[in-house]
Parts: sequence; structure tokens; C-alpha cells
Amino acid sequence: MRFYAYICLLVALTVRGEVYYEEKFGDDSWESNWIYSEHPGKEFGKFVLSAGKFYNDVEKDKGIQTSQDARFYALSTKFPPFSNKDKPLVVQFSVKHEQNIDCGGGYVKIFDCKLEQKDMHGESPYEIMFGPDICGPGTKKVHVIFSYKGKNLLINKDIRCKDDVYTHLYTLIVKPDNTYEVLIDNEKVESGELEADWNFLPPKKIKDPEAKKPSDWEDRATIDDPEDTKPEDWDKPEHIPDPDATKPEDWDDEMDGEWEPPMIDNPDYKGEWKPKQIDNPNYKGPWIHPEIDNPEYSSDPELYLRKEICSLGFDLWQVKSGTIFDNILITDDPDHAKQVGEEVWRPQHEGEVKMKEAQDEEERKKRDEEAKSTSKDDDDDEDDEDEDEDINETDTADVPETGEEEDETHDEL
Repeated sequence: MRFYAYICLLVALTVRGEVYYEEKFGDDSWESNWIYSEHPGKEFGKFVLSAGKFYNDVEKDKGIQTSQDARFYALSTKFPPFSNKDKPLVVQFSVKHEQNIDCGGGYVKIFDCKLEQKDMHGESPYEIMFGPDICGPGTKKVHVIFSYKGKNLLINKDIRCKDDVYTHLYTLIVKPDNTYEVLIDNEKVESGELEADWNFLPPKKIKDPEAKKPSDWEDRATIDDPEDTKPEDWDKPEHIPDPDATKPEDWDDEMDGEWEPPMIDNPDYKGEWKPKQIDNPNYKGPWIHPEIDNPEYSSDPELYLRKEICSLGFDLWQVKSGTIFDNILITDDPDHAKQVGEEVWRPQHEGEVKMKEAQDEEERKKRDEEAKSTSKDDDDDEDDEDEDEDINETDTADVPETGEEEDETHDEL
């Protein structure tokens, strides 16, 4: 029995892939492992350790948060180099746009070992760029960009990112069969072939430069009916003088010139005449340009391959700060990444939603109480005004008018 358990454990350890890098930002020690860029000409912002305003566990949910508005952010870390040759490559991390971001990046960049960390900037060569990017209502996408032969290639598909205030998990899986998957919150949102969804290679086929459409090729499905003729009464002017218009009485021909009635649409106007269409007896269908094999095309079975991965960095611009990055994982095991998502991200997300909803409810109650208090104060003010008016009316009623006082005094005399 013990031997069987040992074998199971050995198999489990063998099956589980390798974790190349993992960062959960549990405490301030992250600062000694990450380096800020000092590239000249940029005003860089700082990251701070925070779980944000709503969370599941204030300690476990801490990540690094952008802390200054309208700043560039450039921060990177290095780890032992590796290659994903013949293995899957999994890049996973979480993003929380707690500030309800209006314009800014939430992606990571993967570099080789040549990265100069203190000089990292937007033009620094990278291997992969992956993650959400939001700017206004028009840009809410997930970037998946690969470097290939000195060019950065964007995906040919539109992958929409999450745009709420909660933590979301982004996962990129690149497989050695040249396929890929993109997951958000452990759910697949896109997949396909690298060659089909990026312009890594020239097209396999091109139009034959020697082929030309024959001069007698008829690709018109219909033609003018040669038997159709224009009716004799067809041509009518588009506009005619208004028959109901009359010259104004004060019109002076010498001063105003010769009077002409205004023009109106002609009810008899029929427009441009065109003959009826009939089926073209010589129609051959649309001409399709013949294709030939592209002499510049050469297959590449290793589109997936990153020969050296050594560094991960954030190279961002944010108008409104407050984004929290956490739970970074680079591995060759998609199943392990998925398990981490379920164990780490999911309870964090669920706890955030619960706490945020409670905060919103508390804020709603506070607003209601303030509104009631304001309304009560207004009512009290109105009551005070009414009382003042009653007092004034009573005082006025007790004081006799001036004429009455004089009459009473005169009677006494």
C-alpha cells in the first residue's frame, strides 16, 4: 500500500510541469527583486504594495499598485533563463483596475536576457506582450503580440478584455504544435493557429503575375436590352417655373431687373432614361485570378519557440492610477496554471465582489440618510418661517390703525 502511494506521488511530481517564475507580492521583499527604469525623458510613476479598497484577504490579496496619475510605469525583474522548446509556455497574471480605468495599459512584457532593466522603455525589444489595454470606449482589448525576426506582430483577431473594477486573471498558452489559447478568468476566450492568426509568414499562395483576364471575358450578368428604346415623351426638365407664382406688386423692373418666377420640381420629370436589363448570353461568371505557390513562403515549425526567456516587466502609461498587478506565473503546465487560478484568483475575486457590494450598500444608506437629513432641515426651516409669519400677523392684528387711535383719543377729550 505504501509502495502504491509512493508511485502515485512520484507520478504526480513527474506529470507536473516546471514553474519558471512566480510572484505573489506577499510583502515588501518584492522591491529588492524588481528594478525601476531610469530611461531619460520619461516621468515615471511608482508602484506601492496594496490590496486595494476591497478584497477577500487583506494580506493574501496584496499586489503592486500604480500610485500616480498621468505617469509612465517601467518596472522589471529577471529570473534564470529558459526556453520553451518542445514545451508549452504559459504566462499568467491578474489585473485589478480598481480605479475604473479610463485610459491605460494592464499588460506585461516578456524579455530575453539582453534587457537593460534601468534603461527599459517603450522601444526595448521584447519576446511577448500580453494583457489588457483600455482607452476610452473604443479600445478595450487583450494584446497578444509576438516578436518575430525583428518585428512585433499583433494578433489579427479582436479579443475583448474585462473593464470592471475587480481582479481578473489573464492566461496565454503557447503550444509546441504552433497553436495557442487565451483565457480570462480560467475560461477560454480565443484560440487558433499561430500562422493563421498572426502575419508570421508570407502567404502560401499569391496571384499569378503572368495571368490576365482575357479581353473577351464577359463578367457582366446582365446587359442593356438592344430592343428597348426611349419613349418620345420621356425627356422632361427636372425643374419648371412655378405656375402659381406672381410678380410682387412692389417689383420694379428697372431697379430689380426682369422678374422671373421661382423654380419648382417638375412632377412630370422621369429622370435619366436607361434601357431594360436582360441576361447576358455571353456571361462567364466572375473571373478568378489564378494563384501560384509563393516563392517567398517557407514554413516554420517553430513559430511558437522563444529561445531565451529571462525577464518580465511592466511598461505602461496610465492616465488614472490604481491598477493592481498580482499572481504572476510562468510555467510549462497549463493544468497547474488553471489550478492556481481556481485556488488563488477565484476566492479573491469572489471576496472582492462581496466586499464591494457591501461597501456600495453602506454608501447608498449613507446617501439616503444625508438626503433625509437635508429634507428634514428644509422642512424645519419652512416651519420656522411659517411660525414667524404667524407671529407677525398676530402682532399686526393687535396694533390699531392710526386713524382708530386718533378717533379714540378725540372721544376721550
